[in-house]
Amino acid sequence: MAMAICSGLPAPCSLLLATLLLLIVQAQSVTRHYDFNVQMANVTRLCGTKSIVTVNGEYPGPALVAREGDRVVVRVTNRVAHNVTLHWHGIRQLRTGWADGPAYVTQCPIQTGQSYVYDFTVTAQRGTLWWHAHISWLRATVYGAIIILPKHGVPYPFPAPHKEVPVVFGEWWRADTEAVVRQALRTGGAPNISDAFTINGLPGPLYNCSAKDTFKMKVEPGKTYMLRLVNAALNDELFFSVANHTLTVVEVDAVYVKPFTVKTLIISPGQTTNVLLTAKPFYPKANFYMSAAPYSTIRPGTFDNSTVAGIIEYQKPGSPSVASFDKDLPLFKPVLPRFNDTGFVTNFTSKLRSLATPRYPAAVPQSVDKRFFFTVGLGTLPCPAKTTCQGPTNKTQFAAAMNNVSLVLPSTALLQSHFTGMSRGVYGSNFPVTPLLKFNYTGAPPNNTNVAKGTKLLVLPFNASVELVMQDTSILGFESHPLHLHGFNFFVVGQGFGNYDAVNDPAKFNLVDPVERNTVGVPAGGWVAIRFLADNPGVWFMHCHLEVHTTWGLRMAWLVLDGSLPSQKLLPPPADLPKC
Repeated sequence: MAMAICSGLPAPCSLLLATLLLLIVQAQSVTRHYDFNVQMANVTRLCGTKSIVTVNGEYPGPALVAREGDRVVVRVTNRVAHNVTLHWHGIRQLRTGWADGPAYVTQCPIQTGQSYVYDFTVTAQRGTLWWHAHISWLRATVYGAIIILPKHGVPYPFPAPHKEVPVVFGEWWRADTEAVVRQALRTGGAPNISDAFTINGLPGPLYNCSAKDTFKMKVEPGKTYMLRLVNAALNDELFFSVANHTLTVVEVDAVYVKPFTVKTLIISPGQTTNVLLTAKPFYPKANFYMSAAPYSTIRPGTFDNSTVAGIIEYQKPGSPSVASFDKDLPLFKPVLPRFNDTGFVTNFTSKLRSLATPRYPAAVPQSVDKRFFFTVGLGTLPCPAKTTCQGPTNKTQFAAAMNNVSLVLPSTALLQSHFTGMSRGVYGSNFPVTPLLKFNYTGAPPNNTNVAKGTKLLVLPFNASVELVMQDTSILGFESHPLHLHGFNFFVVGQGFGNYDAVNDPAKFNLVDPVERNTVGVPAGGWVAIRFLADNPGVWFMHCHLEVHTTWGLRMAWLVLDGSLPSQKLLPPPADLPKC
């Protein structure tokens, strides 16, 4: 094209035009700079004011907006008394593990008065993700949405919505959440449950003293809206529904899916879901709740069994463009599933399928180099000598583990220890590939429920194709566990109830269009199988996204070795990497 335009002109013209074209292409990918100041702010909810940790004084924190291919540079300055790290949940972090964020895994924390620059590129991802604190329970208030737009000129693979609206679910405690977790660790018991759920930081009209703190979404008849749903709650999976409306699921965890329409969906902590909501074609003379309530297989009383609601308001014909809430109109409420409706959860998750089109292929590993089987669940540890605990018995405290190893985080960062070759005394490379003690995982639990503590990694060669089966156990009761893998997306190739059958279950795996995501629920009393390609060198955390379970040790880490080519090696650490 350049030569045709430059016909008859001096030779440098073609070079100039080629350079201009390159600049145009490069301009489509920009560097986006953000300043995140971690600071205290007073926030009033449920008729009580408390001082909370925030980013830039905002609760929830600011949305981070980028396009596929952009470089993102976030300077985080810690102005609070707590150590802090931030995690960019779902971002692949290809070769940039130093920017991933989990404390003592990829970095030492940012100490009071210090700064650290998170520098990463959004590669081959578009959709909704989120960011959050990744140390202790600070993510209770330190979180926000990540909105990744497609490249310029690339449409959505579904009708473009009229507007896009982030809807971020959270949990609110009247108490200081750091005090809540400290007390639980001191007593060995379960932490106190939250006092409310929130939508975009607001508890809404179903809680005392909270009608004024209600998220309201204003819509026009006939228009379609994309809700960017994020479950940022600490400890609860949530059902979500909008009264008298349907939701068309088009994406999960920033990966497009084959669209399907439901009245209600399930979203676990760590997960994101984009849905299309089409407003009624006429003014309905009514308002409608959007509601979320927990899914849990444990007994009521040990989780926050309340409901958060926002309100959908319609613009009235002939009225100004901004709708105003009319309390005299009927207000419809959705009917949500029972809190323990595992059948609903299974039915919903079975509908999720990758697009698997030429433009958006499902690159499922068809062969497997490494197979692993992990038990995932709760357990116990003995009380310290001469003390009693508030665990399952007064002689035990709550714990959790994968393959009976409850991960103890070191006092320095695992990634730095690996990169510098100074891992001796920091971690071992002997995480068990299968359970050391085999038992009927979904039958009667063993008499000894104690777990082992340790700091062990599982080493993978670069580009190995991995199959991992995660099995829930009956120890201290069946429970769904949303497992999040840092640094990778994976394909959910199979799931079921009871004990995984290594002979017969693989024949049922979906290797054509399984859903691709970064966080998956291990079914209560069942198993899930995932596959991924270990194409990202570094140390990558994998943990339950129920914060209480992570605290108790339901976590591990993979060490993916460098490949042979320069483009397959972990980049060196930045100069401002925090020190422990």
